[in-house]
Amino acid sequence: MFAMNVNGVNTMESEYILRHHRHEISENQCSSVIVKHIKAPIHLVWSLVRRFDQPQRYKPFVSRCIVQGDLEIGSVREVNVKSGLPATTSTERLELLNEEEHILGIRIVGGDHRLRNYSSILTVHPEIIDGRPGTLVIESYVVDVPEGNTKDDTCYFVETMIKCNLKSLADISERLAVQDRTEPIRRF
Repeated sequence: MFAMNVNGVNTMESEYILRHHRHEISENQCSSVIVKHIKAPIHLVWSLVRRFDQPQRYKPFVSRCIVQGDLEIGSVREVNVKSGLPATTSTERLELLNEEEHILGIRIVGGDHRLRNYSSILTVHPEIIDGRPGTLVIESYVVDVPEGNTKDDTCYFVETMIKCNLKSLADISERLAVQDRTEPIRRF
């Protein structure tokens, strides 16, 4: 069992957040951190997250993605957004891809939406859930608050999108984990 800090976040989560999820936030921006525990081993979760060229594999609001350039830092993807959202396209740049530490950083650089100066960092970390290999996923972001909106409204919208993405990531990863039949970890 992990020790809990004052905000109800365990000590390991706090350490990961402090180490990897630092954003410089200006007065007209909002930021938050979302945590998700997934009952699937890290290799399965990371295999979905790391695919900058295929976000539609787990992001339910993405219908299509076209990448310009090789899959490396600075690569740009054009994402088509499914109907029902206040956008149809988003242009996003790969800012960070660390295969060893499982870190993905993305910045939105264009599109027909109101998410200006949006930047996110997503990290995945191994953990044990119910005696089996699991994954702790942490996603943080910073974004401008659009004119006419409040910080609370903007954070609520972005957090809702991220939570939907992470729920989908969990559902798909956990389905793959059942097919993978990972054995429980025995503790002596």
